[in-house]
Amino acid sequence: MSNSECVFCRIGARKLHAMVVHEDDDLIAFRDINPQAPIHVLIIPKKHYPSLYDAHREDPGILGKLNAAALQIAEKERVASRGFRLVFNHGDEAGQTVHHVHLHLLGGRALRWPPG
Repeated sequence: MSNSECVFCRIGARKLHAMVVHEDDDLIAFRDINPQAPIHVLIIPKKHYPSLYDAHREDPGILGKLNAAALQIAEKERVASRGFRLVFNHGDEAGQTVHHVHLHLLGGRALRWPPG
């Protein structure tokens, strides 16, 4: 898939509308259109990385930036003290449907374990 066809690349380039909650030079975070919790935010790098391995090989620091942004967003969304979950899905069997690295921030309700 080319970057111009990737839905997350289009959101990151602001060519497709999303409810953005955070943005900086490297990342954009927006509300999931199919939320699995009251707070469900997707945090993505603006650069296209199809997998966690690609992101790690090309820019190992980007994964730390995603996590740092998630912590800031959890505070803004008022779930930091209550609890929240961060999830990377890697590959089809893990449920990754968009092959552009993204981190899910879920919160706002009690989350069960195990997931899936």
